[in-house]
Amino acid sequence: MFYGIVIRMYFFDDKQHHMPHLHADYAGNRAVFSIEDGEVLAGVLPSAKTRLVQAWIEIHRDELLADWQLAVMGKEVFKIEPLR
Repeated sequence: MFYGIVIRMYFFDDKQHHMPHLHADYAGNRAVFSIEDGEVLAGVLPSAKTRLVQAWIEIHRDELLADWQLAVMGKEVFKIEPLR
């Protein structure tokens, strides 16, 4: 969680979007982001929050991809530093 944005990665969640992705929630808004390029795959967040999530993905892409591999195998993921 950072700047009020809650980031989630779900176990076994590779069916709907078929690519590494994460879910972001902010003030009742939800969006799904591609880890590979930060593109919004579904939903919407306010534009400033979208940019924050995309910046965080850019900084932590390797860690996120490693966590993705764990999550799709149903294993516990590692916590990643929030954006500060």
